[in-house]
Amino acid sequence: MKVLVLGSNGQLGFELMRANWAPGTDVVGLPYPEFDVTRPGDVDKAVATHAPDLLVNATAHTAVDKAESEVDLSFAINRDGPGAMAAASAARGIPFIHVSTDYVFDGTKDGIYTEDEPINPLGVYGASKAAGEEAVRAATPHHVILRTSWVYSAYGNNFVKTMLRFGKEREEMRVVADQHGSPTAAADLAAAIVQIAGTIEKTGAAAWGTYHLTGSGYTNWHDFAEHIFRRLEERTGKRPRLTAIGTADYPTPARRPANSRLDCGRARERLGVACPPWQESVDRVIDELFTNPPQA
Repeated sequence: MKVLVLGSNGQLGFELMRANWAPGTDVVGLPYPEFDVTRPGDVDKAVATHAPDLLVNATAHTAVDKAESEVDLSFAINRDGPGAMAAASAARGIPFIHVSTDYVFDGTKDGIYTEDEPINPLGVYGASKAAGEEAVRAATPHHVILRTSWVYSAYGNNFVKTMLRFGKEREEMRVVADQHGSPTAAADLAAAIVQIAGTIEKTGAAAWGTYHLTGSGYTNWHDFAEHIFRRLEERTGKRPRLTAIGTADYPTPARRPANSRLDCGRARERLGVACPPWQESVDRVIDELFTNPPQA
């Protein structure tokens, strides 16, 4: 099986390139700027040149606040790019795996979001990702869309690495406590995609559709930071004072959903994939950052 990963130098792309693929799998990664999803023709050229059996989109414009002032760029990357990838996949009979986000929801629901809940993104990032989902669905039926949340890894820029850095530098931290969701390790997402790819290779198909896939369990940003700082203290003896604040106390250009809790039962039942408890995966990433950090 030949797998083409577009955007192989992002968090997810990096983990896909070092994931435990089945023996004999040929994984080709195209990083930015060698591959630029906003450049006309790059998608068709990549698929035609490499002729994969499976196409995986690891590109995304994930700078939530910058997206508010980079509307055209956000939609070019998050809507038009996936649409072009799905169309190229359909034209060649190739299955397509695409990653989306909890930000397609407005976060006003009291309970946990299923895949069938109506979407209502609050900002440009969420709207562009929602439009990307629709573009994929319109272009090919042979797709798996994985909505995830709060992604981090030992590679790239993310909340875990930021908190570790601030925890070493600062005496006190103020972190929002009224936004709820599930931290998700990029490596766990990659492992799930590898498993789905294995199903496609063996059977020629998957349970096509849209799924939620996040780290198991729910938390908020304050408690997420507290967990990180406990691990930091165990290794360095340093631990800043942590104060819980509300979203209103930390204004940002983009509005964020207060409730990003996703129900991942459908992915477990139909695709056979699930992520470990978020605490276990955070600990694994922190261990890597202290013992053998990737160059990023």
